[in-house]
Amino acid sequence: MSDDTSNHSGPAGRTVSREIRLASRPSGWPTAENFELAETEPPAPGEGQVLVRNLYMSVDPYMRGRMNAGKSYVPPFELGAPLAGGAVGQVVESSAPGLAAGDLVLHGYGWREYAVMGAGEARKIEEIPGVPLSAYLGVLGMPGLTAYVGLLDIAAFKEGDVVFVSGAAGAVGSLVGQIARLKGASRVVGSAGSQEKIAYLTGKLGFDAAFNYKTGPVRRQLAQVAPDGIDVYFDNVGGDHLEAALDAFKPYGRTAMCGAVSVYNAAEPVPGPSNLFLAVGKRLTLRGFIVGDHSDRMPAMVKEVGAWLRDGRITFEETVVDGLENAPKAFIDMLRGANTGKMIVRLVH
Repeated sequence: MSDDTSNHSGPAGRTVSREIRLASRPSGWPTAENFELAETEPPAPGEGQVLVRNLYMSVDPYMRGRMNAGKSYVPPFELGAPLAGGAVGQVVESSAPGLAAGDLVLHGYGWREYAVMGAGEARKIEEIPGVPLSAYLGVLGMPGLTAYVGLLDIAAFKEGDVVFVSGAAGAVGSLVGQIARLKGASRVVGSAGSQEKIAYLTGKLGFDAAFNYKTGPVRRQLAQVAPDGIDVYFDNVGGDHLEAALDAFKPYGRTAMCGAVSVYNAAEPVPGPSNLFLAVGKRLTLRGFIVGDHSDRMPAMVKEVGAWLRDGRITFEETVVDGLENAPKAFIDMLRGANTGKMIVRLVH
């Protein structure tokens, strides 16, 4: 990690920061034209505030929903304003007790090179030997907490369960499978969109089986890898994956409904599962959740997953893209499944 806290200086030493703004709301798949790269001058930090130089930022599927207008669980991004999201940065200037220049922090003002924020919006973090700082945006951050809470709390995982994970090679899914394995699942299966990702799941991550959803019907392939049925489905995809899981569930099966990436970019309404009636006879639980409601579980997650990381019992991958100007492409590529593990944008070398 570099200790360089120098500013990008403009006239009279003022800090110049680039940021990515939402230029227009996408219709269907986002394109480069929906984003705008702009320069701005962050204000000097006021009392209780800090100026942070971002080192890494995150692009995540949920951001696609915030690009749409309309009511949701979180306000939409504003047109002409910078986007936001998880970032790891270094304090450049502080007017807040408890935070000093050089401190490393995790915060929600990504998509820009510099950000001014209240001290309460920044969580001080420490470097872990052998673990990149960007891990705080993935395995030790929001995706890690999503996987941990979704599997253990929302889906009420029990030792001996058969677990199916869709989007299994992504930042969240790859952790769900590993946590299930470490917690005593009898079988862990997943889906992904390439043969390389299937090899990654069944090799490095220790999944018992996995299939490429692009090569055949999901229902048939899930039945092949989980012939005795499933107890838990961690849903990152929705659509045909949810339909397949409903067919495959044993009685009293549980779904953690985390995301539905298959419909995020649909320009028209998408029909729901045609077999939802199975939830009645099988006495299924389908429970949606938002990870922000479960921040109280972060210390437990960091403690347990951090120990697994140090012991080498859990692993993670990152797809790293360099440069703020390439953040929109990284975001679009992530939605299309081009990443293995967490998609990260590195802002400072």
